[in-house]
Formats: sequence, C-alpha cells, structure tokens
Amino acid sequence: MIMTGTDHHIAGLGNLIEWTTQTGQNFVKGSKFTTAPQRGQPGYEGYLNERVVTLPEILRDNGYHTMMSGKWHLGLKPERSPHARGFERSLALLPACSNHYGWQPDEEKQGKYPSFLEKSVIALHMEDDHYVKELPKDWYSSNGYGDRMLEYMKEWKESHDEKPFFAYLPFSAPHWPLQAPKEFVDHYRGLYDDGPEVLRQKRLANLVKLGMIEPHTKAHPVVADEVEGWDAMSEEERRLSCRAMEAYAGMVECLDHNVGRVVNHLKEIGELDNTFIMFMSDNGAEGAAYEAYPMIKGPLMEHLGKYYDNSYENIGTYNSFVWYGPRWAQAATAPSRLYKAYTTEGGVRVPCITRYPDLRNGQICDTFATVMDICPTILELADIKHPAPTYKGREIVTMRGASMLSWLSGKEERVHARDFVNGWELCGRGAIRKANWKAVFIPKPKGPEKWQLYDLSKDPGEIDDLAEAEPKKLEELLKHWEQYVVECGVVPLQPDLGTYMVATEEQMPENVWMEYEYWKPGALEEREKFMREPKKFRPAAP
Repeated sequence: MIMTGTDHHIAGLGNLIEWTTQTGQNFVKGSKFTTAPQRGQPGYEGYLNERVVTLPEILRDNGYHTMMSGKWHLGLKPERSPHARGFERSLALLPACSNHYGWQPDEEKQGKYPSFLEKSVIALHMEDDHYVKELPKDWYSSNGYGDRMLEYMKEWKESHDEKPFFAYLPFSAPHWPLQAPKEFVDHYRGLYDDGPEVLRQKRLANLVKLGMIEPHTKAHPVVADEVEGWDAMSEEERRLSCRAMEAYAGMVECLDHNVGRVVNHLKEIGELDNTFIMFMSDNGAEGAAYEAYPMIKGPLMEHLGKYYDNSYENIGTYNSFVWYGPRWAQAATAPSRLYKAYTTEGGVRVPCITRYPDLRNGQICDTFATVMDICPTILELADIKHPAPTYKGREIVTMRGASMLSWLSGKEERVHARDFVNGWELCGRGAIRKANWKAVFIPKPKGPEKWQLYDLSKDPGEIDDLAEAEPKKLEELLKHWEQYVVECGVVPLQPDLGTYMVATEEQMPENVWMEYEYWKPGALEEREKFMREPKKFRPAAP
C-alpha cells in the first residue's frame, strides 16, 4: 500500500503468503475455515503484481534517484525484487523476518526446524539484482540497513548528479526475534519490573498529559486469556518476560539511532530542509503468544529449547529467540483494542511523523488518513502524475488513496471528505469505517464472531458495541463493506465477510504457493531448483 497507493488485496498481498500457503497459520485449532480459497487467486500472489506500478518506478522514470535499505517482503525472486520494481540501489531483506544477526544453528542449515520457523529465521537478502551470498560478520539488521543507506546517499552526493532522490528505509526491527546490541539494551535493566499493566497505566496517563487522548477516554480491557496473568506467573517467568521487553526497547532505540544517523547526514550535506521526511509504524504492536498456539507450541518450544539459549542473561543476543506476547503489546496499543493482525484500532491505528518546512510541524493531529495516501502525497510533492490506466504497455489500477498535501500545508481541514469510507480485511478479520462510525468483525476467540459497531468519536477503545442500538447505521456500513469486498477483490474467509467460496481441489495442496522455497537444504546454493510457478486462477464469474 505504501508502494502503490492502493489496497493490498489489489496489489497482490491480500494475505500473508506464509499464511495462505499452509493450513493452520491463520485460524484456531479445529476451525472449519482455512486460507485455501485464497490460494492462486488474483490479489493473493504474495508479491507486487502486474496490476500496479510502484512509487519508485514512477519516480525513477521521472528523474529521481531511488534507493532503499531494509525489509521488502513483497516478493522473493529477482523479478519481484526492489531492483526490478524501481529502486536503482537496494539492499533488501526478502522474507517477512529473520534472525537480526543473520545467525542460524547448524541444525537449521540442514533443514531441521519446525514449519513455523522455516520462513522466519533465514536472513535472505538481495543487493540490487543479485542475492547476497554472505552478510558481514558484524551484521545487525538495523545498523546494517543504516550503514547501507548512508553509503547510497554518499554515492548520490559524490556523483554530483543533479537528480533529486527518493529513499526508503524500512527496518525489520522490532519484529521478533527480539534481539539488539547490549549497548542499547542494558540501560533498560529493571525498567519494566513492575509488569505490563503498570506500564500500560503509565503510558495512558502520559497520553493524557501530552494531550493525545481525552482524560475521560476509556481504554479497552486487555484481552490475553491464552497466557497467564502477571500475578499468576512465577518470579522466574516474570524476570524472563521483563527481559524480553528490555530487548524490545533496545531494538527500538537502535532503530531510532540509525534514523538519527540518516537525518544528521542530510543536515551535514545541506539537504535536510530540502527533504520531506515521513516516519511511521506499519501496524500495531505484535501480540502473538506462540507458546500458547496448539498447532505451533510443541515443536517450536522444543526446537528453541534445544538449539537456542533463552536464559535470562542471554535474551536479546544473537542465539536467543523470544517475543513479548499480548500483555506487553496492549501496553503499547492502549487505549485501543487488540494489536497487530486485527482490524481493531490497536491493529490499524499507528503513529506517523512528518517533517518538511512550510508544512504542519510541531503539531499533534488525529485527522484520518491511510497508508494508501502516502504515494499520492509524494507524487504531488514531486509534481508527477500517476500513469494509470497504463504503464509500459500493460493495464494498471489507479490509486485509491488521496494526497495529504493540501491538509499538510494547512489549506484543508482534513485529508478525506467527512463521509469518507475505508475498509480493512486481513486473516478473516474485517472492518469498515465511515466518518467516525466503524463496524468490526473479529472471529473467536478474540472477538464474538459477529459484526460490532462503534462510534470512535466517543469510544476510541471500541468498548461499547452499538450494533443493537443502531441497526440502521450498521446496515449502512455493511453495504459499504460489500462494495469494498467487490472493488478490492477480497476473498472472504468466513461467510459473515461476504460470499464464501469453498476451496477447489486444485487449491488443496499445502506448501506449494510460494515462488521460492529458500528455506530448504541446498536452496541458497542452487536457487533455480527451488523456484516454481504456482498456479494462478481467474476470478470467478459474478
């Protein structure tokens, strides 16, 4: 959505391909629903498809020097790489995540790991048009991406090229495994010893103090039945939990340090006030508790216990592998409901910071905008038109987002019209918003598995369900939902989300829907042997 200005179901990332390809990643154990109906469908390719043109492609074609360093997760093969989609210089982590130090135990290199980990540990990178054979020995992801971005910027400056530049710096931190250099972690020792609920209350109080929420705002209760409460945990369990949170804090600080290095470099070369800067999070905090997932926990925890060192003193280092779970996550997303992968506010509402002279600066605003608005905003700043309906001989879609520039410059009170409608769907969870009204569908066990209705102007925590009190409003929103499903090509995973399609026989095979099985023994050496062309299906006739 950042790269294209359109909905992810249109661009090829309708669901995480790692979840689409294999049953059991998306639903609770025993569910009759699977992701199989999405396999091979348009919009679920697992990479940026041919229906979209990317922001760097447009900027490159219009005289910009384009560069990126960091996480891609938009395709695994060379023809899906950042280099192929518009970046002239790029160092890219291709999968969703990896060990931040690029480390693996020898047993994993021989293919000995549970299925959940196979796509989560290998630091598969490409630089420009080729795969990286080996990362530097002192590699740590955030520092490595910061280093390479600075190299690219220095190349651009030293070339005396008059081209303006576009730079994209998407860190893989603070995605698990929670790891960071000791110099960024150790000074957090003891800071979180009172536990996640105390931290949550401190942060809520600070939000009020900063004027970011109203004093009377009700925070959604913590939803974390799958893990023990703080008081029920043993002293050792609490120590380990706090240590994971300390590692997380260190990751964020290291990320911030590298953002600062880039900003300082722009200042040193006289380009800071000539550069539009945007910093944002891609989703709400990660709250998964993998140790509690029936289909994952046994093999995963056995593997981590055997090949990793998650002792207290070692958490955060190269050979540890931990996450921090739903209670710490909801200390981060409060007062909002839930966290990453949910269409509640805790999953989709994130902070965004911009800096550019003559635009809104030093203000805290809550005007509604979406990730889809970034691409049109940058294009308007550059005075470049989007090429739809065609690009290089193929048909492409228009952008669904709108430029934020008139709002950023103070000419308009809001980015979108007051009655603007926006939809979200991911993993069988849905939401549709019009003005301050929002309908939400969250399956069990985190939700009631029915549509709920909230007035966000009075209830930002999504606590008071008004579905029964305002049936006409809910009906109105659900009509917009139906339109969103059709316009964006959503393949519903539950009947409540739209016309449910049972998977065909051709969609039933497991683990054959990713283009490159890079995790298998030998796949990093003989790449072509482990690449495939998954089946693609045309959309069903209406």
